[in-house]
Amino acid sequence: MKILLIEDDKNISSFIKKGLEEEYYSVDIADNSTEGFNMAISYEYDIIILDIMLPGKIDGITLCKKLRETGIKIPILMLTALDTIDNKVEGLESGADDYMTKPFAFAELLARVKSLSRRSYNFVHQLSIADLSMDLLSRRVFRGNKEIILSPKEFSILEYLLKNKERVLSRTQIIEKIWGYNYYPETNIVDVHIKFLRDKIDNGFEPKLIHTVRGSGYILKAENGKQA
Repeated sequence: MKILLIEDDKNISSFIKKGLEEEYYSVDIADNSTEGFNMAISYEYDIIILDIMLPGKIDGITLCKKLRETGIKIPILMLTALDTIDNKVEGLESGADDYMTKPFAFAELLARVKSLSRRSYNFVHQLSIADLSMDLLSRRVFRGNKEIILSPKEFSILEYLLKNKERVLSRTQIIEKIWGYNYYPETNIVDVHIKFLRDKIDNGFEPKLIHTVRGSGYILKAENGKQA
């Protein structure tokens, strides 16, 4: 699951990003409203965490309204130091789904993110193909009766493959989804993590599920196919 964090305080954004990535989320950061808006309309996200007090002419309230006007329906969590009832009402009426004040405990932020993800219009609790299954709430993966232990990045890649099973995903698509839009595109990090995934979910099992489409990327399908 991928989150866009629009927050200008680098200490806060770094803290949130680190915590969410440890919980198997992928996080992109924008530190101003213009960049945040462009990223929100250009890339695929599951949740937006939006600070109200942003630098520049457009604050978080205005940005939230602008995002809703473009047709973006994904959940938005507002994060701000403004804590009066009027502030909260204004934030929610602008199109936000939840409102959280600073300072905050990360455990509460995580609980609100999980709650919003369950309310998301495209949220699916269970993902599967052949005898491979993934539970997005418990963060557990099984191949048959055997539990497969994955790192956070491996879990995120497999989740992305499962949500797009039988569809070819390019290395660039996987990098943008898992590591962020500005990650170095020439890296072999995708191939390295795909190898780790194959070692865990394909070695010793049939049918093989992760297949290489030469010159294009990878596909998850329950058919025999040549792997690199």
